[in-house]
Amino acid sequence: MSERTTGRADGPSGGAAHADTTHADTTHAEAHGGALGARLNWLRAAVLGANDGIVSTAGLVVGVAGATDDRGALLTAGLAGLLAGSLSMAAGEYVSVSTQRDSEKAALALEKRELRERPEAELAELADLLAARGLSPEVAREAAEQLTERDALRAHARVELGIDPDELTNPWHAAWASFVAFTVGALLPLLAIVLPPAGWRLGVTVGSVLAALALTGWSSARLGAADVRRAVLRNVGGGALAMAVTYGAGALLGAAGV
Repeated sequence: MSERTTGRADGPSGGAAHADTTHADTTHAEAHGGALGARLNWLRAAVLGANDGIVSTAGLVVGVAGATDDRGALLTAGLAGLLAGSLSMAAGEYVSVSTQRDSEKAALALEKRELRERPEAELAELADLLAARGLSPEVAREAAEQLTERDALRAHARVELGIDPDELTNPWHAAWASFVAFTVGALLPLLAIVLPPAGWRLGVTVGSVLAALALTGWSSARLGAADVRRAVLRNVGGGALAMAVTYGAGALLGAAGV
């Protein structure tokens, strides 16, 4: 909880002051933990978005490379895949986060109405929630009363709903982040397939893509505190399989004159 929703008792009771200080310390740590978690989620989403851009675009251009070595065709396919993928990711993220934001607003509106219609029941609910976090019933009641006096809606939003009213999810931010992440990832295989000489294109593309996938696999594992070796092998193996399948399909189509 922020400083607006936590305070120190001004009365003569040392127990009340200790209660509010204890609660402030607890919620202060939780607020920092929540903010850190949110930042890690955004970073993880960026890494995974870049990973999607690498794999999908690499599969596309390598598949086309199996059918033709024409630079114009490779560039056209790569650009088309980059634009289609990045716009699709942005649109999907916008819709998803907009739905989440609407749900958050609806939950806040409901909580505001309940606070207006049954304040005593909501105060008791807040005290119970604080007690469930380890405070004694007396301390929890004292803390709930002080939080309610300062900003009841903010207190319930954070303790009961897990929502920060000042930091609701932004669909435009999410959409732009997905667009940029996918585009950055897609640029690697696109440039790798069109810039080198014809005889080097496939090798440079495959090598650079596998190296990039190893990096994104390592990053996602570190962010998620998962097994790094397994994540890297899974990421690299999946990308290699995708490129092998699309290249084989392109080669067959090219041989058939399609």
